[in-house]
Amino acid sequence: MSAAATSTEPGEIIIITGLAGAGRETAAHALEDLGWYVVYNIAPQLIRTLYDLQAQAEGATPRFAVVVDARSGALFSELSDVVQELREAELRPRLVLLDADESTLVRRFDSVRRPHPLQRDEGVLEGIRRERELMAPYRRLADIVIDTSALNVHQLTMKMRTLFGTAQEQELSVTVMSFGFKYGVPLEADHVSDVRFIPNPYWVPELRPLRGTDEAVASAVLGDPNAQEFVARYVEMILPVLRGYRQENKHFTTLAIGCTGGKHRSVAVAERIGEELRRTGAPVRIRHRDLGRE
Repeated sequence: MSAAATSTEPGEIIIITGLAGAGRETAAHALEDLGWYVVYNIAPQLIRTLYDLQAQAEGATPRFAVVVDARSGALFSELSDVVQELREAELRPRLVLLDADESTLVRRFDSVRRPHPLQRDEGVLEGIRRERELMAPYRRLADIVIDTSALNVHQLTMKMRTLFGTAQEQELSVTVMSFGFKYGVPLEADHVSDVRFIPNPYWVPELRPLRGTDEAVASAVLGDPNAQEFVARYVEMILPVLRGYRQENKHFTTLAIGCTGGKHRSVAVAERIGEELRRTGAPVRIRHRDLGRE
């Protein structure tokens, strides 16, 4: 018996179809980024078999998605029966059909200089119209129809995340990283700030062996008026940036705070900035890249 059959939760299967050029691969890539197992361009009759194999491999009910299109030929005509069989098996198939208007599709094919898969010896427009006729029954069957005429790649990706991502997957994940400039600027950083303007605890004998995570060092660093103003203005500045990242479908960002060695000032400031951002509801991870390297 397969893992899918023994699971107490019904399986999730998303079937992506629609017109060529309407964004099927973009939609599939969005699901892959969310952790779905995606198979491209298969005959509908293979969906259940591949789902069961993946469930057995994972030992649990997978999030499984497939892309099917009219290139399956005569086999594609059985998609309706396949969807019904999956529903009768108490799985949760959802048919997502992507569409776009003719002028948009023609423009997209012209931009990539590729023929439509169904145009034969005719033009792109004839291929689009032929495929639209083939898709008409499945538009009525679809659980979700997405018109991508006015959507760019990022907007379609965001729509898929909204439809099929968990609340956590839709959120922007923020990493606040401390580092030492003498070890190099973090390559993954989206924003880099320099806090070497704050008096250095290294020159205070009793603070030198401590770290920015220690209360004595944090109090000394964050007690400086310039440091307090910096933290307040930094958080005020970065909040609209984070909102914009969410709107632009960015799901990970790294904010890097640097001092000379990454032991005292940057650590204390990164900790405080992380705390302030958490108060706004943002999921924040604090990382001290160079702490302990000295």
